Amino acid sequence: MFDQDTIALFPLWYVAFLLSLTCHEAAHALVAKWGGDLTAYYSGQVTLNPMPHMQREMFGTILVPAITFLLNGWMLGWGSAPYDPYWEQRYPRKAARMALAGPVANFILVFVSAAAIHAGIAAGTFRQPEQMSEWVGLVAGNSAISDGFARFLSLMFSLNLMLGCFNLLPVAPLDGHSVVGLFLPEDKHLAWLEMIRQPMPSMIGLIICWQFFGHIFYPIYIAAIRIL
Repeated sequence: MFDQDTIALFPLWYVAFLLSLTCHEAAHALVAKWGGDLTAYYSGQVTLNPMPHMQREMFGTILVPAITFLLNGWMLGWGSAPYDPYWEQRYPRKAARMALAGPVANFILVFVSAAAIHAGIAAGTFRQPEQMSEWVGLVAGNSAISDGFARFLSLMFSLNLMLGCFNLLPVAPLDGHSVVGLFLPEDKHLAWLEMIRQPMPSMIGLIICWQFFGHIFYPIYIAAIRIL
């Protein structure tokens, strides 16, 4: 049985998750449009309206986040922005920039959340908590309403830092496997994509990432909190 605090955090988590995912996928779609691929644009995904993103990936944006929250107390899910694979083959550098746009959007949300937290502290609306906790307890409010905003901003800071870092891992289908192309000659980049997208390397890579990401992310997260 879940306690009241956990139940109360569900809408907060879901709004933060959906906003973060929508910005991530919209950034992919927008940069692809700038690069000449209108596939995601015609699908209606160059938007901060979450509905087109949810309609495309209902399993990853509705069902999986709810299940993972009920099981673990935190949310996991995914979205996707369609693109033209022939466009990627012709313009691999543009495709790599499209891939990078999603994590960059997450890191922008990290900085926006941090700025809002500092503004709230300067205004006397927020304060440093007596005991800091992960995800939603990085900052506290001086009233019930401001405490809700403080929890939301804490969650946006933590969640987007995690999403940005995780998606940069160089494993398909994560964005990082394509971002690698920014540092490779085009022919080598295309060969890398062909190899890394094979089912076996992709599956092995995801298993390794799932097992070891916590060891990679934890020191980054602690450093980010100290900077915050």
